Amino acid sequence: MGFFSFFKKDNSKEKEEVLDKGLAKTKESVFGKISRAIVGKSKVDDEVLDNLEEILITSDVGVDTTLRIIERIQDRVARDKYVGTDELHKILREEIVALLAENNLDDLADIDYDSSENPYVILVVGVNGVGKTTTIGKLAAQFTRAGKKVYLGAADTFRAAAVEQLDIWGERVGCPVVKQKMGADPASVAYDTLASAKANKADVVIIDTAGRLHNKVGLMNELTKIRNVMQKLVPDAPHEVLLVLDGSTGQNAFEQAKQFTKATQITALAVTKLDGTAKGGVVIGISDQFKIPVKYIGLGEKIDDLQLFDKNAYVNTLLGKL
Repeated sequence: MGFFSFFKKDNSKEKEEVLDKGLAKTKESVFGKISRAIVGKSKVDDEVLDNLEEILITSDVGVDTTLRIIERIQDRVARDKYVGTDELHKILREEIVALLAENNLDDLADIDYDSSENPYVILVVGVNGVGKTTTIGKLAAQFTRAGKKVYLGAADTFRAAAVEQLDIWGERVGCPVVKQKMGADPASVAYDTLASAKANKADVVIIDTAGRLHNKVGLMNELTKIRNVMQKLVPDAPHEVLLVLDGSTGQNAFEQAKQFTKATQITALAVTKLDGTAKGGVVIGISDQFKIPVKYIGLGEKIDDLQLFDKNAYVNTLLGKL
């Protein structure tokens, strides 16, 4: 099979329209409020910055990240001596992109992996209700459409609804779903999934896990066990640990990220349900606070509404292109 890239960044008009529609409420919350805050002002002064700080915090960017952004803008204003309010959007856009670039490194557009020996393994974590299983289904659909052979593992064995939902996605997408009886050992399901995937020369394996956060130790032990049994078959598995967060919950998403990053090594984030909420600023804050790349954003119910995160397109949508 050789090396392949799962996704190629798509800058099509259709993708832009999905992004614009999905972030419409956040755009109005941020861009609209900023525009109103500078009406009648000729330059960026303390009052303008105070108003901007309040707008960013209420958009769920988070206090610490907001203060970093404001400090960066203050440095620009001090350096340039005079900054008109007409330049504020440009400066704000540049500083947020720079902040995201620091934390996201490069946008995670392509993943090159040689699947001739072993499949690429994605372990998906997150609490119940954040859109975890739906995100798995959409990823499976996009990988399958790209010509990749995908196996799904139903390792959330404590919720019948989770297994049923994954089954529905498997039928819809046309990829096998490996499962066991309710209450079975999640690590056993993960092992069986990898064994079947290897035997059938699959390209990608996506493992769903239980969305429980009863206590950090229990979560850590379960995820560690899953990782250990998978490595018996694929030594470097999982290649990716994807934490799914519900963007519409704002600050609660920060707390979930905090708990999961303590329990296991998270390599990428998927922030879902950004459509219909004004809390899209949470993407900036979570990336900044946890230093973990945002890989996907969920902007609606359709399969293609799950997009690779593009920091420039995201900021352009919220604050307008330069």
